[in-house]
Amino acid sequence: MRVLDEGWQRPRLDEAQILGMPKAAVGWVRQVQLLCDGEPWVFARTIIPATTLTGEQRQLTHLGNRPLGAFLFADPGMRRGPVELACILPGQAMFKCATEDLAGSPGGIWGRRSVFQVGGKPLLVTEVFLPAVEAAS
Repeated sequence: MRVLDEGWQRPRLDEAQILGMPKAAVGWVRQVQLLCDGEPWVFARTIIPATTLTGEQRQLTHLGNRPLGAFLFADPGMRRGPVELACILPGQAMFKCATEDLAGSPGGIWGRRSVFQVGGKPLLVTEVFLPAVEAAS
């Protein structure tokens, strides 16, 4: 796993809406690549509202190189909402974020996102599958 960026940022409008955040609110935004043999296979973007970062969930801002999934799936009360799927195309903001470190530019990539509830508080995880995944199959 490679951390690309993390810190307080304003989420995109669609991200704020799905989390029920006010339009001008900031949240903890974390962008990482999941690697296989040093090659990026998945780009992941997590949005954590400030209201989620209380109690045990405060540690989400200090994951460092540890994967978010280890935290999420260790919580027996964690719930995952419906999974949204999308083909992400050149020109879309998520496409640019997911592919800017890649050698070539694919025509389109697939992604999914879900709202997770941890301690009854939401966070949004988006995963974008990069061309190396398809090439490996």
